[in-house]
Amino acid sequence: MSNVMDLTTLATQLDQATLRQEAAAQLTGQVTLDLATAYRVQAEGIRLREQRGERRVGLKLGFTSRAKMQQMGVEHLIWGELTDAMQIEEGGELDLRELIHPRVEPEIYFITRKEINSPLSLAEAGSVLEGVGPALEIIDSRYRDFHFTLEDVVADNCSSAKFVVGALQSPQRAIDNLGVVMNFNGRALQVGSTAAILGHPLRALVQIASLLHQQERTLPAGSVILAGAATAAEALYPRLHVSVDISGFGRTAFHTRGEL
Repeated sequence: MSNVMDLTTLATQLDQATLRQEAAAQLTGQVTLDLATAYRVQAEGIRLREQRGERRVGLKLGFTSRAKMQQMGVEHLIWGELTDAMQIEEGGELDLRELIHPRVEPEIYFITRKEINSPLSLAEAGSVLEGVGPALEIIDSRYRDFHFTLEDVVADNCSSAKFVVGALQSPQRAIDNLGVVMNFNGRALQVGSTAAILGHPLRALVQIASLLHQQERTLPAGSVILAGAATAAEALYPRLHVSVDISGFGRTAFHTRGEL
């Protein structure tokens, strides 16, 4: 899988699944795929998005909560790219016809105020931030039956689909153990804590900085970082009002329309 055309072929399968809203076969059922190659397929998929005019706006970290690891059956931290086309306006609508089998999970997000170009300690992490806030991430694996290996999901850009962010708060706010409630039509469906994100959401920032350094990459100032899920994900369906409330911190929400 070192050949550029091979990587493009694999990335195109997933890209076409996204565009057609049709689930595809797992890549690992077709080829032998290691983690490094999976990240190269992911990068090629982002290149295809950029060719259509999308712009990178940040990163997401996946599998940072025990609930998420148990739900997906993996034990590794992973990361993917976010583009401007993935963002939904706060309080806006998500058209389910654009997706295959979408799920939603509550998160904390960061906005960086300066470039991240080296590893960070937990004590240093807050100093690179413009602010923090509540977020909802809509994930949508392009694989049949929402089933995949670690390498499959990394190649699929970590199931990234859409995201919604709420108002920014001061980066000095304590975020290590805040109550998180995700609601469907006003009913609490998932209850958890920001402590589920690596024990402290800032550890997600530390992890991203380390991963970027390993990849010899930098993250520009003004980037969005989704820190990972605070609870297990929930499947979406039409005519929903989805919201997350983070105790003493804020909320964000969106509506669903269309059919699956």
